[in-house]
Amino acid sequence: MQNIFQDIPDSLGEEFFEILASAGDTRIKRIVSRGHSTDWYDQDQNEFVLVLQGAARVEFEKGRVEEMVAGDWLQIPAHVKHRVAWTLENTETVWLAVHYS
Repeated sequence: MQNIFQDIPDSLGEEFFEILASAGDTRIKRIVSRGHSTDWYDQDQNEFVLVLQGAARVEFEKGRVEEMVAGDWLQIPAHVKHRVAWTLENTETVWLAVHYS
């Protein structure tokens, strides 16, 4: 048995990505952010993303902005451009992401 909140690196120069499970073209990932933002994503797959801990702001190319806290989730269709605009600086934001076709 494993725990989603354990074994988080002490130093996070960049966001931390870890594939927890995969089958076919489906991947389940743990993402850990601490004060990170990202460039724009234009992904080939759909994405379900859930904030388990912390807080974040996800921005979409057409101006939509979603403020997320623990328990909030989004479903992002393939090729919808988006980015993480902000995450908490002093604590980890832990995400669960599922990429699927």
